[in-house]
Amino acid sequence: MRDLQGLLARIFDVAMIFIGAAVASQIRFNYVLEHRFYVAFVAFAAAFSLALFPGFGVYQSWRGRSKLALAGQVSLAWLIVQACALVLMFSLHRIDYVSRLWFAYWTAMSGSLLIAGRLVTHAILARMRNAGMNLHQVVVVGCGRHCESILRKIDDSPASGFRAAAAYNATPAAGQINTRVPVFEQHEAFVNYVRAQQVHEVWLALPLSQERTILRFVNEFRDDLVNVRFIPDVRSLALFESGVTDLLGETAINLVASPLSPSALLQKDIFDRVFAACALVAVAPLLIVIALAVKVSSRGPVFFKQRRKGADGRVFTIYKFRSMRLHAEQAGVVHQATRDDPRVTRVGAFLRRTSMDELPQFFNVLRGDMSVVGPRPHALEHDDLYRKVVSGYIHRYRIKPGITGWAQVNGFRGETDRIEKMEGRVAHDLYYLGNWSFGLDMRIIVATIFKGLRHTNAY
Repeated sequence: MRDLQGLLARIFDVAMIFIGAAVASQIRFNYVLEHRFYVAFVAFAAAFSLALFPGFGVYQSWRGRSKLALAGQVSLAWLIVQACALVLMFSLHRIDYVSRLWFAYWTAMSGSLLIAGRLVTHAILARMRNAGMNLHQVVVVGCGRHCESILRKIDDSPASGFRAAAAYNATPAAGQINTRVPVFEQHEAFVNYVRAQQVHEVWLALPLSQERTILRFVNEFRDDLVNVRFIPDVRSLALFESGVTDLLGETAINLVASPLSPSALLQKDIFDRVFAACALVAVAPLLIVIALAVKVSSRGPVFFKQRRKGADGRVFTIYKFRSMRLHAEQAGVVHQATRDDPRVTRVGAFLRRTSMDELPQFFNVLRGDMSVVGPRPHALEHDDLYRKVVSGYIHRYRIKPGITGWAQVNGFRGETDRIEKMEGRVAHDLYYLGNWSFGLDMRIIVATIFKGLRHTNAY
């Protein structure tokens, strides 16, 4: 059944790619893919999608997972497919035959269809699951508040397709489990119930200290067609939402480590480079105008360069358009810009208010030093100061710093003249690290464009 669903999903994707191209041709040329070259181009993109989409998890089961994250994964995968198709056309010296407007229409149209089709499918499945169909019965083995929390999340998410059928109290001496479903304390009675009711999932919501109980249930259902999942209670240990990684062939749970998996970091890096390249092409005339304005308005270089820390504490050189007059700084001390700062030029004041002084950082993104979205990097002197007084500050280095970030679109930007301001900024950065998704990055980028470019704290 799952193989059939995967095949149907692939057929649907190919169909949406061709339909999107046909609609784009009708809009742009008033005919539907009559030119053989365009048909071949679309066919190449469809082939790339069949090869690349599985690597982005597009065809995996998304039961109980974020649909916003699914839309983000599909968007990223489709953009990568289109980038590969363009590279192929360029290598064949056929890129000049492609209408840029048609390509933009096609990318937007097919991308929208690919996402809409999945969202509609999941909406239909959600209605079916709310009506009691297409459900996976779940029993939870646990103790205390962690077990109760898992049971509440199942009840609060009926559209996920999971239904709590029973619970097993692994430590009855520590107290009861408060829930609406039957709670077992006898091992044999619980096991018989799972098999008699043909339960699909056994979730082990146990602390790491319950190794014997974990092994007991794994061995018990080893020969049954039951999914046994371990949801460890590590909230008191883990800094971020715990993830699982592979180390030398062994499964490891991340407690204090980068919250983004290697595959997520790769996807983010690919998107960053493609986005930065497109952004630089789009704003190239503006960059030239700003560079001339900076050069003419005051003596000194066009770019301001400063050493800052990136991922894993690696030092890199950040680029901005110079917004201040040349001045001498005391060694080891960096004075942030203040309101009505006399060092800021008239052109520089405009650039800082509109955040256009940050545009050269797209070159940092292309170099791999920065990301489009991430914690904002600070001067090395400020890093040395704040890491000693602001809890969690050091963990901002776990991913690449960004041109914009969750803290910036929530008002934490500009001068940090009080510790409370930096604490608020770090709190938002840590939230971003613990809740990263491609969808969240898109939300931040859109928020930056519409409300983040100008701000009262930007001076």
